[in-house]
Amino acid sequence: MGPVRTKFFEFTQDEVDYLTKADPQLGSAMARLGKIERVIIPDLFAALIHAIVGQLISAKAAATVWERMQNRLGEISAHNLARQTIDEIQACGLTMKKANCIHAISSSIAEGAFLLEEVRDLSDREVIQKLTQLHGVGTWTAEMLLINCLERRDVVSWGDIAIRRGMMKLYGLDSITKEQFEKYRHRYSPLGSIASIYLWEISFA
Repeated sequence: MGPVRTKFFEFTQDEVDYLTKADPQLGSAMARLGKIERVIIPDLFAALIHAIVGQLISAKAAATVWERMQNRLGEISAHNLARQTIDEIQACGLTMKKANCIHAISSSIAEGAFLLEEVRDLSDREVIQKLTQLHGVGTWTAEMLLINCLERRDVVSWGDIAIRRGMMKLYGLDSITKEQFEKYRHRYSPLGSIASIYLWEISFA
């Protein structure tokens, strides 16, 4: 088995044009940055584990752990990870809490107790409700799966520090309230995910 398959989040110039009309400030930033190729993971299980790995750590640290997991543990599948010990998972550079979560989730999916593939047919809200039943999966993790696996169009995560920082940089704010955030999120709708892809980039620029 090679590394986890990835692809780019697909969006069109028409969608960029729509957002530019809805929010000219975002539009000029998008024009300046050009087309952004956001790497996503089409496999639901691998994308879920990738999101758990990325909780509360930098993207760079997450990438290191993710690569190590693939090299040491092999295939990122529920059956394979359920077969590993918690210590083997943790040795890839994870906290014991995350290693426990990953092992428990892998076992639950491998045994058929949790039917992960069902989320493909659910609405965004239902996906979040279903995934947050899993121990160690909160709203942010579920929202990352909506964007970084399912390519859902309208996700802007309040729980994502980089998204909030991107908004603050874009609009010249020193801080951002939930109310301001919701105003922008509403403005981007129904293409919030594409706005998010650019806000991440702005945040790190």
